[in-house]
Amino acid sequence: MDENNFVLKKFTPAQFLNFALGFFGLQFAWQMRIILSGPVTESLGASPFIYGLIWLAGPFTGMVVQPLVGALSDKTVSPLGRRRPYLLGGALLASVALWIFPNSANVADFISHFTGIQLPALTALLIAAIMIWIIDACVNVAQGPYRALIPDIVPEEQYSIANSYISLAIGLGSVIAAGAAPFLKIIFDYQMSVNAQFIMAALAFTLGMIWTCLTIKEYNTKKEMVKDVAVAEIKEDTFWDALKNFFALSPEVTKICVMQFFTWIGTMCVMIFFTQFCVHTLYCVPDLTTAAESTKQLFDDAVISGTNFSSICFAIFNLICFLVAIPIGVLSAKFGNKKVHIISLLSMVLAYLGMAFVKDIKFVAVMMALAGIGWASICALPFAMLSQFIKKGTEGSVMGIFNIFIAGPQVFVCTLVAWFISKCAFHMGSDYINYHWEYAFLVGAACLLIAAIVAKTVKEKA
Repeated sequence: MDENNFVLKKFTPAQFLNFALGFFGLQFAWQMRIILSGPVTESLGASPFIYGLIWLAGPFTGMVVQPLVGALSDKTVSPLGRRRPYLLGGALLASVALWIFPNSANVADFISHFTGIQLPALTALLIAAIMIWIIDACVNVAQGPYRALIPDIVPEEQYSIANSYISLAIGLGSVIAAGAAPFLKIIFDYQMSVNAQFIMAALAFTLGMIWTCLTIKEYNTKKEMVKDVAVAEIKEDTFWDALKNFFALSPEVTKICVMQFFTWIGTMCVMIFFTQFCVHTLYCVPDLTTAAESTKQLFDDAVISGTNFSSICFAIFNLICFLVAIPIGVLSAKFGNKKVHIISLLSMVLAYLGMAFVKDIKFVAVMMALAGIGWASICALPFAMLSQFIKKGTEGSVMGIFNIFIAGPQVFVCTLVAWFISKCAFHMGSDYINYHWEYAFLVGAACLLIAAIVAKTVKEKA
């Protein structure tokens, strides 16, 4: 950026890659949490409904942390700039929680041994839940200011491409996170431990964010910030003022928020329940939350196989996201964000319906690839559509408030959908029960279809 007249210079591909590397690390950590939080918490005694409640960490921290941190970052003055303190702080604290989470049982044993107090059986599950809340809170601390960097430092005509590079980073980070353990197992017959996978995630998050913070340029002084922010005449002294001004940006902002709300109900139906679907539905592992250790050992190999297959599917899902991220940005620049986004959402609807009705392992992998097209669009185009209506100087608070329509739908999935699945039990033989995890995909398909219909009504700027 030219510091004299504040004209934003166009980014080169190399600058976009530097910019996106921190989000690569963020998504690496988030993907590991998505894939492995189910098996870890289930092994500690979490039922489907309790697992859903633990997942509330994401939406609640998203609805509270991102708007708050986004607004704070708009007004932050520090030697590191406006956004970078939150990017670095979130990454470092999350890395500590990522290390503790898979060791929750060991931490509970250590506390019990150190204090001499016999702790309740569910203490380890409580520690794991707390770590998930910390991880999710820190991801949100970093994510909101990260999205706000785009209108901060990128010219408006490059918003779609910038968001597509973030989509690319999300895809690549998720592919490597999801594919590392299955790759080592298939190629070298080495099963990577859960602990090692979370340590890898912690390193990726921290190192990726440090690299981006070292290579990007943003506002560094109060003088620079005030000169630019003064143009916006920001008056959001309270959250409610900020919310009112958010919806006053344009009538189209409300439509984009409604679209985003239903999009993320659909998205999280797979993110939250897919690993459990693979383990319990595709690999026929019964519910083991109250089973004895000897019974759990009978299904150890099937649980590992199901978890590895889930990782492979998430790797495929995100590999497609990675491959189509930049083409989606190019196509949206040519044909408009709305048209490309609608087609992408409809491809995801078809994928969900396929997985719900055809429980074949190879077919499910193909459907996850198809769903990856929609995921690439979801990671980029709604933000590009919204960025057209953001006033200068309000980027952080706007992106923070917009995250409510990502986080809020997750509450619906974590509670009502999880409760619905917990009520859809069936018997496996005479000794075991299981659940219809695939029902989550039907709910998701319906919501994504609604999102596509709402997207059709959005009027984009020329």
